[in-house]
Amino acid sequence: MEATEKVQKLLARAGLGSRREMESIISEGRVSVNGAIIDLGARATEKDKVRVDGKIISIPKQDAMVRRVVAYNKPEGEVCTRKDPEGRKTVFDVLPNPGKGRWIAIGRLDLNTAGLLLFTNDGELANRLMHPSYELEREYAVRVNGEVTEDTLKSLRSGVALEDGMAHFDKIRHSGGEGFNQWYHVTLKEGRNREVRRLWEAVGCQVSRLIRVRYGMVTLERGLRRGAWLELEPKAVAEIEKNVGLSPSARSFKRTTDSTKQRKKQFKYKSKKPSTRRTRR
Repeated sequence: MEATEKVQKLLARAGLGSRREMESIISEGRVSVNGAIIDLGARATEKDKVRVDGKIISIPKQDAMVRRVVAYNKPEGEVCTRKDPEGRKTVFDVLPNPGKGRWIAIGRLDLNTAGLLLFTNDGELANRLMHPSYELEREYAVRVNGEVTEDTLKSLRSGVALEDGMAHFDKIRHSGGEGFNQWYHVTLKEGRNREVRRLWEAVGCQVSRLIRVRYGMVTLERGLRRGAWLELEPKAVAEIEKNVGLSPSARSFKRTTDSTKQRKKQFKYKSKKPSTRRTRR
């Protein structure tokens, strides 16, 4: 008998979104298996007819999945939604063709935050990279306006009460500036809404610039201009898979791209520098 999996996991593998997003559409009654609307928790196989909003979804086999990861240097002023009712530019506008499925953003950055934003075509990978249990660090370069004393830094490290609970920075490092305008690098393992800004505001400082420079093992390359993306090489993707407990995707080491539209770049990943490809707008 063929093993079954939860339907939200199958849909995430098909690239429709993260597992949490798939749970939402199942709860809304938009998913059916073999003609019957399902409830959250239902299971199916890759051979079952799974439909979303009446459209059959092709579920790739686990051993045939080719995971891809793209790093994007988000400029300020772009939104992290697929379509914006106000007509603003979105982070999805310039990404490469994902093939089957679609790109899934790993976390979000607010309108006025710039820097590293990761995308993948695999919802299960996205789910694990965002899940708190994996404790992936997010590092930000932040310019603050206000008096920053040793007591201020101590409070930010030990914990500050926000409206949605206590929060703190795991690491804080001064990185430049004097007087009223200073730069710091801060690290935390959560992804709460506007958490970095709210932490500084809670101790009487205003954030004037905020740039994410690292997500987990992936660091923003200095040479990657704003609004440009880099696709990670299979070796780097395999390291990410290993870090979150996923088996390597099949054919990931054979994946090819259109070299006429891309040129090789170096991308920082841990202490290694695997080559990647870059596309201009």
